[in-house]
Parts: sequence; C-alpha cells; structure tokens
Amino acid sequence: MSDPNAYTMLMASLPHHGVLFAAKQTPLSRLKLERRLRVLAPEDSETLSLVEDLLQWSHLAVPLSEADFVARARTTMARIENETLRQIIRDRLELRTCVAALRRRQRGESRPPAHRTWGYSRWLGHIARNWSEPAFRLDGVFPWLREADRLLRQGDALHLERLLLEQVWINLGRRADEHAFDFEAVVIYVLRWNVIERWTTYDGEVAKARFGELVETALGEHVRLLEEGVG
Repeated sequence: MSDPNAYTMLMASLPHHGVLFAAKQTPLSRLKLERRLRVLAPEDSETLSLVEDLLQWSHLAVPLSEADFVARARTTMARIENETLRQIIRDRLELRTCVAALRRRQRGESRPPAHRTWGYSRWLGHIARNWSEPAFRLDGVFPWLREADRLLRQGDALHLERLLLEQVWINLGRRADEHAFDFEAVVIYVLRWNVIERWTTYDGEVAKARFGELVETALGEHVRLLEEGVG
C-alpha cells in the first residue's frame, strides 16, 4: 500500500517543470528522477510503467501494427483502475488517432478502414462520418485539429510537433490542477518530464524523419514508414 506522506515528500522534492517551450533541458536527469521514484509502492511503480510503456514511443521494444497497438492499449486500460490515469491515456490516444486520421486523408484515402482497427477513440464513428470535413466536425472538442491539418498539409514538422506537444502539456496541466501530492501527481510529473525531454531533444536537422515518425506511427504503424522510405 502506498504511503501518502512519502508521495507528499517526493512531489515536494521534485524541481518545478517551468514553461515547456522555454526549457533548454529537463528539470532533472532521468537517472535522478528514477532514483526519486524508488519510493513508489510496488503496485504504483508497475502502474507508472504501464502508462509510460504505452504512451512513450521510446518504450516500445518492437514495432507494432495499428491493430496490435490498439490491442495493447485496451489491455493496459483493463489493468488500470485509476480513473484519472485512464483519462490521461484516453486524451493521448485520441490525439494520436486524430493525427492518424488527418494523415490518412492527406494520403488520399477516401475513408478510414472499414474492416480493420485503425485507432483508439470514442470519436472513430464520428470521424468516419465526417471524413471530408477539415476538422472532422470536431472543432469544439479538439480546437487544435484544424491547425494540425494545415501544418500537416504544409509539411511543417516543427510547428506540428510543437502544436501537439502543447496539447499534451495542456491536458496534463488540467489533470495536475486536481492532484498535488498523490500518486496521480507523480505520474503527471513523469509524463510532463517526458514532454520536456522530447521537445528539448528535438533536432531540426531530422525534422522530416521526426515528422514522418509522428504522423505515420501515430498508432504504431512502423511498417508503412519503411515502405515509403521515411526515417
């Protein structure tokens, strides 16, 4: 069982993240972060690993097809009972699904696949019904989606990456407002650390490769990357 006092002390010991796009480096190294996380109860440490393994591409040991990734997401969601963490996962996967849909449409697909898994979102049916609309008629739900479509069509890798990381940051910030010194706060801190790490290690010289990775592997579809010679 977790010790609330230990988590309070842990969160109090972690340096503030600061402003995402002003960051030059993460607030502490991953090694130091891992050392701080040793106070987590075993079951909480396992849950954190489940969340990171699903949401961080660097944690994926092998390439996954869309169907395999969605299966993995469902398995992870079934194992996590914490509703805040489930909401965080849903937020991230719905963002990736929307980007995957934009990319499919840009590739010239007249509709999403009808008989195979291509995304993880409560909006899959809605997206399919509004495929030709610029933001799939989801502007009210995802106000960033129309801008993402524009950046994708322009091939603007840097600003698309920035836009999507900003949405992840904002979503995590909303959850952070509800949790300060509990296990959920720890997970949110780690996920925000990952966002900063991704942004501060972004290399403009490999923007095309990162852009291809972002839009093509939005749901883990590495095979298509290889087929098109991207990355």
